[in-house]
Amino acid sequence: MNCKINRNAAKQIKKMLESEEAEGKMIRVIITEMHGDHAHYDLALDTPTEHDEIVKTDKDIDVLLDTREEFLDGVWIQYFHVPQEGFVITNSQKGHHHH
Repeated sequence: MNCKINRNAAKQIKKMLESEEAEGKMIRVIITEMHGDHAHYDLALDTPTEHDEIVKTDKDIDVLLDTREEFLDGVWIQYFHVPQEGFVITNSQKGHHHH
């Protein structure tokens, strides 16, 4: 499975992973809603399960993706400061959307 992270998002994720609550956990991309041809995504802190693939990214961050969810394959995690601050997670292979 594939996952890309832009530079801003990598910085924010590293901050999340440095927090106390993240100890021993990894970043997971989750699907919050499904709409037929696309999904809404979010990030969570979690530990790997038997269904997960630990996807290495070029930003030295490993991301958990549930291999049973085809909509997670190919997600792109970005972080923008404008127009509003926050993560935008899209999957160009599966229709566009963010949360």
